[in-house]
Amino acid sequence: MLMMMIKTLRDFCPVTPPCILENLLPTSKIINLIIEEKPQKYQLYPLVPKLSQNQIVKKNQTISAVTMQSFRNLGVNIASKHCHFQKASFWNTKKKPDIHNFVELGTVSGELEVPEHIEKPPYYYEFSKPGSTIGKPEIKNPEQIQRMRESCKLAANILKSSQQLAVEGITTDEIDRFVHNEALKANAYPSPLRYSGFPKSVCTSVNNVACHGIPDDRRLMDGDIINIDITVFFNGFHGDCSKTYLVGNVDERGRHLVKSNEECLNKAIGLCAPSVPVNIIGGFCESFAKLSKLKVIPAFVGHGIGSFFHGPPEVLHFIMQTGMTFTIEPIFTTGEEQEIEIQEDGWTAMTVDGARTSQFEHTVLITESGVEILTLPD
Repeated sequence: MLMMMIKTLRDFCPVTPPCILENLLPTSKIINLIIEEKPQKYQLYPLVPKLSQNQIVKKNQTISAVTMQSFRNLGVNIASKHCHFQKASFWNTKKKPDIHNFVELGTVSGELEVPEHIEKPPYYYEFSKPGSTIGKPEIKNPEQIQRMRESCKLAANILKSSQQLAVEGITTDEIDRFVHNEALKANAYPSPLRYSGFPKSVCTSVNNVACHGIPDDRRLMDGDIINIDITVFFNGFHGDCSKTYLVGNVDERGRHLVKSNEECLNKAIGLCAPSVPVNIIGGFCESFAKLSKLKVIPAFVGHGIGSFFHGPPEVLHFIMQTGMTFTIEPIFTTGEEQEIEIQEDGWTAMTVDGARTSQFEHTVLITESGVEILTLPD
């Protein structure tokens, strides 16, 4: 008989996230662990015969609705597939759980080499903190704009090529190696490498990783969504863009998340023109997400870019001027929470509720007549 175990003591955990666990241990084994080792922490409830549409049950031994952390505390080694953390109890949940392949940190391989002849940014040689986005925006002259076009075009073409690797079974480390080699073949430097200590040449953010995911040995799974964020340093300037790809058969909610996010970016770019306040972008993205029944992750914003990787203007409080180049990169989430948590690697930003996220990014140039998207591929 299937049993549902619901944690009832809030002193142990303030929220009760439903977690669908597959093929872990027989029912009796898990119940024995609960009863024998920590009986005071749990109360057992029989599951009604007709399962909720929000549940996934593949075998009769499957157990539903216990927090991942609770299992870890009991010494149970759990696989995280099809898990989602959600605020509020399972019984009064109004929003369907965002079922997906929950991502945890994997094993990161060593740094890839960069040949001597490749032009490198200053932070390659000496560690420096991330560039400040506070200050006066840089207005670029025609020569600088042309260099920006070249670096951005290259980044866009590498991003387009990387789509072929967004398939089941490929590791994000393999994507990193591909992007690294493509940049070197074009005599460009992969900008993320060594930027404030970042160990890889691209950011790969899967499912509940909002951004800055470090490529590792995790293999992509059917139903994943992955953001590949590419920046290259070419002829003294950085070009930055990203896109979220669907891996295999993604559910309707995941497809809606990705489609809405991309549509929002394209429409936000259309708002750009000289004398327009930069902060109109953030307001628009938040409104668009709400209409799409999604939310924006506000911790990360667009930024100025050029000979520097990150700089003014932070996409908040400036007036757009001809010659400004900056990124627009909204992150949408399916969850109720808008907060992220930086993991122990110092970079990976995960949603606190485990919900999926999507991000799209372009680098744009403000022109006399409006806006030019610099990161469009051939």
